[in-house]
Amino acid sequence: MSQTPDSAVRTYIEQHRTAFLDDLVEWLRIPSVSAQPDHAPDVRDSADWLATKLKETGFTTAEVWQTEGAPAVFAEWPSDDPDAPTVLVYGHHDVQPAAREDGWDSEPFEPVVRGNRLYARGAADDKGQVFFHTLGVRAHLAATGRTTPAVHLKLLIEGEEESGSPHFRALVERHAGRLAADAVIVSDTGMWSEDTPTVCTGMRGLAECEIRLSGPDQDIHSGSFGGAVPNPATAAARLVAALHDEHARVAVPGFYDGIVELTERERELFAELPFDEDQWLRTAKSHAAHGEAGYSTLERVWARPTAEVNGIGGGYQGPGSKTIIPSTAMVKLSFRLVAGQDPDHIEKAVRAWVDEHVPDGIRHQTVFGAATRPCLTPLEHPALRSVARSMGRAFGTPVRFTREGGSGPAADLQEVLDAPVLFLGISVPSDGWHAPNEKVELDLLLKGVETSAYLWGDLAEHWRDAP
Repeated sequence: MSQTPDSAVRTYIEQHRTAFLDDLVEWLRIPSVSAQPDHAPDVRDSADWLATKLKETGFTTAEVWQTEGAPAVFAEWPSDDPDAPTVLVYGHHDVQPAAREDGWDSEPFEPVVRGNRLYARGAADDKGQVFFHTLGVRAHLAATGRTTPAVHLKLLIEGEEESGSPHFRALVERHAGRLAADAVIVSDTGMWSEDTPTVCTGMRGLAECEIRLSGPDQDIHSGSFGGAVPNPATAAARLVAALHDEHARVAVPGFYDGIVELTERERELFAELPFDEDQWLRTAKSHAAHGEAGYSTLERVWARPTAEVNGIGGGYQGPGSKTIIPSTAMVKLSFRLVAGQDPDHIEKAVRAWVDEHVPDGIRHQTVFGAATRPCLTPLEHPALRSVARSMGRAFGTPVRFTREGGSGPAADLQEVLDAPVLFLGISVPSDGWHAPNEKVELDLLLKGVETSAYLWGDLAEHWRDAP
């Protein structure tokens, strides 16, 4: 009796499971810590290892792309169908620092399986989630009888994500022609839980600044001059107090211009998730939920823009008292942005707001860092539906939708390549990204393989549904 396509995929995965995990373990042994200069050779070894393995997998092109920092890996495997869509998979091969004395139960770069979990730095973030595509594409070919993927498949695996991706956008711009794609799949994300598979539909952007305030040319006596000259620490406090209104909305004029509002369907889908606010508060080490009126906690952290005070300081902060008017003060602010917001517009709006609120006699300078744009793929986009269908086939249950409150380089890919960004990840919160004893659930890892195996055919079949 012939196998169904799904059973053929699962059979192939099971037959090649041991070799797949052996290869992953070999890769995880390479301590590719991009943040530590001593590990620069290891990051290069990691890139070389992956390029070699991708060639062995069947990719016709696998190259190491050097940057001003750590190297990235690019691979390509064209389809024999010239009309097939082009899909670019993004991930990263660098990892966070890790040492046994940080609290690991075993050496972080000596992978170990305990129960049905693989423990090692990078097991979930992000080597495991990158590597499942290698077995996935082979299972796709075996189950369909194809000799090339159903899509033109490309990979871009960067080497500096854990260091803030300082050279990533320049790399994408430099190679935009070769990276051109109809859709981008980001495999550097997670699911809600083991029992609730989810697909992330977007990430917030980020803008951040430091406001430097100067009053007197030096600290001066508060008895001789207090109440008669402006105090930069008071100016800083007034700025912070003016940042939000009584409904916890950001009070910077123009801040909400152009934002893409949540649809009622999205709000319904968020509300269906098994969210325990008390547990969430325990994870947040906090004692009450708070935020913009009219929105749930999940809506606030996933789909609403925010302004946060990251630091405020000025004047004497030692023991006892020192009765002065300080010479300087500062405020550090960060703004999480949602789809429709332009970081350049936000910067101009914040600068104008600071100019308006700082009193005469206080010199000020507002310094912005590099911004990250938000990205969002609408629920009805055919490529997103393909990801959800493929994951649903692998997990045997309907897939729900989330967003990500943080920010990342995915928005650079969306903006430079002008392609929708989809998120495919199988990690769960207990995997301990950036923490001691990082692990990946092996059953979920293989579900990622299976999802990848279904995805390429589904995208090829339904891509023409795209608007």
